Amino acid sequence: MQIIDSLNAYLTELLGPAGPLFAVAGLGLLLLLIAIPLMLSQKPDPMDKLRQPERNKRAETGAKAVLREKAKNDKLNRYAQFLEPKNEQEFSSVRLKLMQAGYGSKEAVRYYYFLQAALGIIGLGLGTLYYLFALGDAATTQDMMLYVLGPGAAGYYFPKYWVTRRAAERKEQIQDGFPDALDMMLVCVEAGQSMDQSIVRISKELRASYPFLADEFQLVSYEMKAGKDKTAVLNDMSERCGVQDVSSFVTVLNQSQTFGTSIADALRVYASEMRDKRVMRAEEKANKLPTKMTLTTMMLTVPPLLIILVGPSAVNIMNMSGN
Repeated sequence: MQIIDSLNAYLTELLGPAGPLFAVAGLGLLLLLIAIPLMLSQKPDPMDKLRQPERNKRAETGAKAVLREKAKNDKLNRYAQFLEPKNEQEFSSVRLKLMQAGYGSKEAVRYYYFLQAALGIIGLGLGTLYYLFALGDAATTQDMMLYVLGPGAAGYYFPKYWVTRRAAERKEQIQDGFPDALDMMLVCVEAGQSMDQSIVRISKELRASYPFLADEFQLVSYEMKAGKDKTAVLNDMSERCGVQDVSSFVTVLNQSQTFGTSIADALRVYASEMRDKRVMRAEEKANKLPTKMTLTTMMLTVPPLLIILVGPSAVNIMNMSGN
């Protein structure tokens, strides 16, 4: 007990009244950081191979409910219950958001939650080290909350911010390049190519200008070659893009296929509408520009103008009051 009391007194003298608490928190964080690599590098148990048939049988009978199929990454699959939401609706929402951001792999959801947890822990660790060794006794409770919890929260929410920003950038690029893709598709169809051939050609031609849209058309061509139903393929593309123009285009193609109308006529009309919408969006941005420039112009013009006009008078008044 004497050793514990002396250690407690030393920590209190070094770090303040909350010194023992900081020491315990730092020790727990250190153990957690050491345990994560050990858990990920742990060798598979040979008995798992013997238990695998029984597990597969239980999975087929529904004894063990899972939200998705088992993936190839066994290391992440061991900790799936910690790296996946338990709610199926939440899982579908996160997966759709990642797909719209361009991350469509089977492990995307697990990597997303893993990065949130890892970056949050790293941020807490760095904030704690900065608070202990840089601020010292001069820091207040507010400083502790700011410098310890702030980096942790920033690290935790950084993957969400990145995915949201990338999804917005991807949607904007798809929306800007879709009218050109429709024009090219119309030319290919009118030249005698089928829809599948035109999609393959578009995916190659748009690679330099709109890589995200080219990836979508390439994925559509692969799924069609694999024998998937064309309606389901187009609906999946609409869901992955998350753009209203693509959804309307998919609806037009599905209706044209259902009622047996000419695809070339449908593409001609819809491509014309897309060109008009792109012109309207450009005009809308141009009309917003004067309003956005007004505040900037006032901030950069009015203060120098006031200095030029009022400055000499203010100097004369100051000189007169001094005399």
